[in-house]
Amino acid sequence: MRKFEFKPWGWYLTIEENTDFKVKRIFLKPNQRFSLQYHKNREEHWTILEGIGTITQGDVESIIRPGEYAYIKKGEVHRLKAGEDGIDFIEVQRGICKEKDIVRLEDDYGRIDKKQTS
Repeated sequence: MRKFEFKPWGWYLTIEENTDFKVKRIFLKPNQRFSLQYHKNREEHWTILEGIGTITQGDVESIIRPGEYAYIKKGEVHRLKAGEDGIDFIEVQRGICKEKDIVRLEDDYGRIDKKQTS
């Protein structure tokens, strides 16, 4: 089961999924960033393959490079911004792994759902 999907920030390929996990390869285009967001029902583990980015986790912002990884706890506010070459990484989700489990607090592409943030 492989599913490829384009997004305004880049693309992702779902490599594997089951009832309580999902594995994706994600590419964030140069200088693009995800929503500032959190998930109610899942945690995420990111392993960087190529490129350099800036990761925000809660109030902490740091640089992340190839070979490094991040653990995003359930409910933790986070964001990733790609550097000049973009950033390519593997994401392993654990928990209830639905695409709709994204609560966006800020978004460069106008995708904030007012009902979720009220």
